[in-house]
Amino acid sequence: MNKKMVCLDVDGTIVDFDGHMYPEVRAEIINVMEAGHHVLIATGRAFHATLPIIRDIGLHCGYSVCSNGGVSLRLDSELEEGYEIVARSTFDPSSVLEKLRDRVPTARFAIEDDEGNYLSTERFQDFSFGVQATGVTFEELQETTAVRLVVFSQGASTREFASAIESLGLQGITYSVGYNAWLDVAGAGVSKASGLEALRQILHVDPADTVAIGDGFNDVEMLEWAGRGVAMGQAPMEVKQVADEITGTVHDGGLATALRTLH
Repeated sequence: MNKKMVCLDVDGTIVDFDGHMYPEVRAEIINVMEAGHHVLIATGRAFHATLPIIRDIGLHCGYSVCSNGGVSLRLDSELEEGYEIVARSTFDPSSVLEKLRDRVPTARFAIEDDEGNYLSTERFQDFSFGVQATGVTFEELQETTAVRLVVFSQGASTREFASAIESLGLQGITYSVGYNAWLDVAGAGVSKASGLEALRQILHVDPADTVAIGDGFNDVEMLEWAGRGVAMGQAPMEVKQVADEITGTVHDGGLATALRTLH
């Protein structure tokens, strides 16, 4: 059996929406690692919020992609902190922030900067940041070098929010709209897929031996990139349509079902 590169989303895939990892999911991830395959986390979470998942599944070496491709980690138990950042993609958020504020006046903003800190307006905080966000002015946010920009609006439905974003015709960035009125913005061409492709070349894995499993709009590029793209059962139809196959939902242990075919 060829050594495969198995790329796993976190929220809605490894853990449910309460952050719970089912025992059979953990067991199957370990089985895949013990079978000799490369297992990589590929998540929208910042690396601070990704590390607990990495430690929980016992992933002590290899690579992972965080911040929707904005940050790549090399994992090595011999390193002082057990990891090092090997790639970080940044962009200038000033113009997109200005356009978004004008189009979605109820929006709150947070930025992951080029040192892994989070800066936010209006006390915006989320578990995916992994650290406490520091409150700043909108003008200070515009001057920040960004890895990831997060936009949230309680005053709009997901459809209204997506429509507003589409109408802006934003250039020079990559973005995905979440389940709620939530927008993730990265630099142009930056996605989970771009981060994983760089790591695939380092690992010398054939494109046909790549596997990706996820459930969100930010997984679309990754599922299209993979030789075998698997959508979780609760994924939106637009995500399922780009996948090669569909497994069970996160509550059904869909990830475990898919992983059993790899060992």
